[in-house]
Amino acid sequence: MIEVKEWIFERERMVKEQIIARGIKDNRVIEAMKKVPRHLFVDKTYYHQAYNDYPLPIGHDQTISQPYMVAAMTEILELKGNEKVLEIGTGSGYQTAILALLCSKVYSIDRISELTVRGLEK
Repeated sequence: MIEVKEWIFERERMVKEQIIARGIKDNRVIEAMKKVPRHLFVDKTYYHQAYNDYPLPIGHDQTISQPYMVAAMTEILELKGNEKVLEIGTGSGYQTAILALLCSKVYSIDRISELTVRGLEK
């Protein structure tokens, strides 16, 4: 298993090479992406791939979105911190965790109840 320092390094590398380098400019989004440990939202089988810029399977024929896509979708919202956000499609809960750092309240639901429960537990 990778040590905590290595996870932090991987997250920082992800943000620098995949998020900032591709044009994401909102500092709040960038900081949220640095804080949320993506590896905790994927199966342990995929830990070593968690910070790569591609989707990974999360079960039920669903995937966790690639980090850049999460950052881009979040930046487009132009969140200031006082909003309430409804997320349709909890999935792994990764996007939910990012949103939770950027708005006052997140409501999230998924058509696959197991994913909603698992995602919100994280």
